[in-house]
Amino acid sequence: MKATQEVSKLFSMLQKALLIGAVTFSGQVMAEEVKVQHAKGETSVQVPPAKTAVFDLASLDTMQALGVKAAGVPKAKFPDQFSDYRDESIARVGSLFEPDHDALKQLAPDLVIIGGRSSAKYDDVSKLAPTIDMTVDTSKGLSSIEANVRTLAKIYKKEAEAEAALKKLSESVDALKAKSANAGSAMVVLAIDDKTSTFGPGSRFGQAYDIFGFTPVAAVKDLSAKDRHPVKLEDIVKADPDWIFVIDRHAATGTEGKKPVKETLDNSILKDTRAAKSQQIVYLDPYNWYILGSAGLNSLQQSVEQVSAALDKK
Repeated sequence: MKATQEVSKLFSMLQKALLIGAVTFSGQVMAEEVKVQHAKGETSVQVPPAKTAVFDLASLDTMQALGVKAAGVPKAKFPDQFSDYRDESIARVGSLFEPDHDALKQLAPDLVIIGGRSSAKYDDVSKLAPTIDMTVDTSKGLSSIEANVRTLAKIYKKEAEAEAALKKLSESVDALKAKSANAGSAMVVLAIDDKTSTFGPGSRFGQAYDIFGFTPVAAVKDLSAKDRHPVKLEDIVKADPDWIFVIDRHAATGTEGKKPVKETLDNSILKDTRAAKSQQIVYLDPYNWYILGSAGLNSLQQSVEQVSAALDKK
C-alpha cells in the first residue's frame, strides 16, 4: 500500500514537472524575438507582437495589405481604406506628430511603430515600449519601401503575403517605367489654394521620377531633396513640363480652401502649358500622396496604377 502511494506521489510530481516544462516552452515560443534594423538603429521585437501602436500611417497601410491590425492609432482622418480605424473602441495614442504617453502606457503595446512625422519622438517613445522607426529613405527610392515591407512581414510572420504583393508591385512599376520613358518631362506640384510648391528627385514626392521613371523638367532636376520649393504659377508655365502631377493639400487633410484646387489651376495661366493643352495635368490621390507619401504597400500600388492609367489614355 505504501509503495503504491509512493508511486502515485512520484507520478503526480512528474505530471507537474511536465506541465511546468510545457508552460515554459510555450512561453518561450510566445516570447520569440528578432532583432529589427530600422531608421534609428536596431531593436529587439517580440514576434508576432500581440499589440502594436502605429503612428506611421504608411506602415499602417502596409500592415493593412498584409492582413495585420493595429491595437492603437493616432487621432487622424481615416479614409475608406482605413474604415476599421474609425471605430473609437480602438485606442487613440496621440497625434501623427505627438504620442500620448499616458495612452501608450494604458495600452501597453508590445511594439510601437513611428516614422515620418513622428520620427523625432523615437527617444521618448522607446522608453515606454520596443519602438522601430520606419521612415522611408527617399534617396533610395523603391528599395527603402521594399525593405520596410519585408521588415513588417518578418515581424508579423507574413513573408509569403509580402513577397506576392512586392512581385505585383515590381511588375507594375516596370510596366509604368516602360511607358514613362517616352512620355516627356514631368513636374510634381503641391497646391494649397493658388500657392504652389514643387519637388525634385530624392524628395518627399520624388517617386514620380525615382520610382515611376519620369524625366524631371529642367527647373526641378537639380533641386535639393528638402521638403518643398515654393514656386509661382508663372514659374511652372516657364518650365513648361509635358506632365504636371498635382497634390491637393486641402483635399488630403479634409480642410476647406478658398475653392477647389482643380478649379483654381484649370482657370489659371497653367492652361498655356503643354501639359494642359495635352490634357496631361493629373490630380494625384491626395491622401495616398500627402498623408501616406505613397510609401505603404497599398498606397504605392494604387499610385502606380493611377499614373499608369493616365498614360494609357494618351
